[in-house]
Amino acid sequence: MPVTESLTSFQMFIDGQWTDAARRDVFESDDPYLGKPWALIPRGTAADVDRAVRAAHRALTTGEWPKLTASKRGALLRRFGDLITERSAHLAAIEVRDNGKLYAEMSAQCAYMAQWYHYYGGLADKVEGAVLPTDKPDTFNFTRYEPLGVIAAIVPWNSPLLLTTWKLAPALAAGCTVVIKPSEFTSASTLEFMKLIVEAGFPPGVVNVVTGFGADVGSPLVEHPLVAKVAFTGSDVTGARVYEAAARGMKHVSMELGGKSPNIVFADADLDNAMKGVISGIFAATGQTCIAGSRLLVQESIHDQFLEKLVAFAKTARMGNPMDQATQIGPVTNIPQLEKILKYIDIAKGEGAKTEMGGARASRPECGNGWFVEPTIFSGVRNSMRIAQEEVFGPVLSVIPFKDDEDAIAIANDVIYGLAAGVWTQNIRRALVMSEKLQAGTVWVNTYRAVSYLSPFGGYKRSGLGRESGQEMIKEYMQVKSVWISTATDVPNPFIQR
Repeated sequence: MPVTESLTSFQMFIDGQWTDAARRDVFESDDPYLGKPWALIPRGTAADVDRAVRAAHRALTTGEWPKLTASKRGALLRRFGDLITERSAHLAAIEVRDNGKLYAEMSAQCAYMAQWYHYYGGLADKVEGAVLPTDKPDTFNFTRYEPLGVIAAIVPWNSPLLLTTWKLAPALAAGCTVVIKPSEFTSASTLEFMKLIVEAGFPPGVVNVVTGFGADVGSPLVEHPLVAKVAFTGSDVTGARVYEAAARGMKHVSMELGGKSPNIVFADADLDNAMKGVISGIFAATGQTCIAGSRLLVQESIHDQFLEKLVAFAKTARMGNPMDQATQIGPVTNIPQLEKILKYIDIAKGEGAKTEMGGARASRPECGNGWFVEPTIFSGVRNSMRIAQEEVFGPVLSVIPFKDDEDAIAIANDVIYGLAAGVWTQNIRRALVMSEKLQAGTVWVNTYRAVSYLSPFGGYKRSGLGRESGQEMIKEYMQVKSVWISTATDVPNPFIQR
């Protein structure tokens, strides 16, 4: 009989214990580069969600977690960050195996994400209430900030650990407990991540992971009555459904959704730097990022020159094994996304866009049986085309010419999304005006894809609600309480309101 390669088995993490799904069901997780399964993931149900949420609620209310001072919570977070730094290469390798992104990028990303835990660990005991002046005689009034409650963190497949971190670090710093639902396509790295939660010494139930599909696990998690807030990253379509379900339970929400970000190149830009920024903005991460600069707006006077230079440079991109440091473009993470990208390529061709390069599934020998799409650039795109309006989430760039500043602003803002934008210019006045007029939560000038634990991140319009990262974001996981204390010696007449 032929010998089949054994698959790596993972378990869910609930109440500090490794556990199978209640029904013992599993599903396969695929390696996008090899185009075949490599791991077995527990397929959870509403029963597993209930077990995890109740564990998180117990940890929040009666366990060791609420007994910790904010300073001790911060120390735990910093310890966790140190462990992430030590194990970042291992975590990155698992993430690459699961989602196909470049090891060169994931290893740097996993190492960097430790900074969120160090940062929010430092902030944990810096949130202060206030003594308030009051118009009431013989009365003392002050405020205090308290944990919001159990947090449902729903994370997509493109950067599972980093996007988990954006939610988990401030939530834990605030004193909340968390139930994480990773994407069914990329659950392995999040489950492996929980080993560090154990090693760091977090009490049981503070962080839990339930794996499975949206209908089986995601919906019951959002709708669970003990969940106080849903922190979601994903598509705007799914986000709208999550928002509606959360509203029925009067839950807090924060959402980072899709994007169709403009990357705007003016004639006065440093064109070599702009070209590199455009390439990074769309082909890094194989275009599978919400901030992808998928619409390239180029000033008419340099359009042809810049496009020619861009295509020539893009054609040098090396595809192949994402674990190879020389690889520059890896595979698409899953089959449904591969099919979606190829469908949009056909739509663009049908709309009359001109294929400058790519436009098909990759068949290079170095791509093997993996799920690769050739880096694709379309010119002759009108902003009204579907390829310019809808999120593709792949290595597909639409090039649109513009006349002047006003035209660039009009085109850039004429879309339902508003997550990010890039501006390439050497004119400081233009840079400032563009950063003001562009309807986007993040505007980069002469750079692209820069993010930090120090700076808030989120979108306008259908790109989301709320923000992640930055100093104020810890309060997204807290609620303020007003406390009134009477210092009067005589109780006032109860029938007279003062």
